[in-house]
Amino acid sequence: MAEPRTHRLVIAEVIEETADARSLVFEGTPQLPYEPGQFLTFKLPGTQGQPVTARCYSLASSPHTGEPMKVTVKRVPGGHGSNWLCDHAVPGAELEVLPPAGTFTPPGLDTDLLLVAGGSGITPVMSILKSVLTRGRARLVLLYANRSESAVIFRDELRELTEDYPDRLQVVHWLETLQGLPATDRLATELAPYAGRVAYLCGPKPLMDAAEVALRGLGATRERLHRERFFSLSGAAFGAPAAVDSSAVGSSGAGSSGAGSSGSAPDEPGSTARVELDGATHEITWPSGTPLLDALLAAGVDAPYSCREGACAACTCRVLEGEVKMTRNEVLDDVDLADGYILACQSLPLTPRVGITYS
Repeated sequence: MAEPRTHRLVIAEVIEETADARSLVFEGTPQLPYEPGQFLTFKLPGTQGQPVTARCYSLASSPHTGEPMKVTVKRVPGGHGSNWLCDHAVPGAELEVLPPAGTFTPPGLDTDLLLVAGGSGITPVMSILKSVLTRGRARLVLLYANRSESAVIFRDELRELTEDYPDRLQVVHWLETLQGLPATDRLATELAPYAGRVAYLCGPKPLMDAAEVALRGLGATRERLHRERFFSLSGAAFGAPAAVDSSAVGSSGAGSSGAGSSGSAPDEPGSTARVELDGATHEITWPSGTPLLDALLAAGVDAPYSCREGACAACTCRVLEGEVKMTRNEVLDDVDLADGYILACQSLPLTPRVGITYS
């Protein structure tokens, strides 16, 4: 039986995008609320003795077009999840997923964007692109890198979109068989006219690194550069939270007061956390050896999360008061950490009181 936060999606259609990429289209329009650029975490059969494993795949569909939800999976040599889905996903099959998650999402649809994608990195970029064209007013430039023309995912759909929106969408294809690898200096020349735009980068790490260096050299600030990152996960994302001997001390509207600082440890071992989330403030006990996310879930607070392994940023929040430590971090950089951002699934308390916000 699925855990309460999981959902079951039924495959309506499997589309062969390229020789090694498949799109899975799900029944319903849509089944789950999501934002452009978000991903789904799938529960899949395990490997190497594990009962289950989890893999994240971006939604290529748009929540604003009325189309059904769709993810696109590209085979990775030796990749357990991608090969299993490409081999076993058929119409009528049911897959268990966590709610859509991820922060690779534009804050609005009316700001001109630069999109850089490589290979299957086009998937969340396509979701953003279609959403902007359908619901927003912004202009878009997409640089899409692939090995060859036969490897271009969504080739026909991209061509149709450029024909439908000639004044708002420009697509620049970069084919390694013709142009070589997208090196930093050559990318800088190609991207220079659009360096002032907010940029979203998704694809192989060397491509994102080269594009970021090129754009930073052209004067782009860190705040205007957004990268999507994925890591292989275990099945922990689908496990029940660890039991926590704590309960919510109180809950109130966002405008409530009384957060004051405590100079002594609370009666329960660990700390007291005051957490602002979705317009409400929750005060919970936070045992010293328990991740913040588990303490929140045990207290009945519907805090966001996906991988629970410090690899997806879905549970990112910010420390306003007190100190915490993280046991693992694969996604936040030094600037994020300096600004107080943490991953709730990996954070433990260091002070008697900690203030947290998800806004």
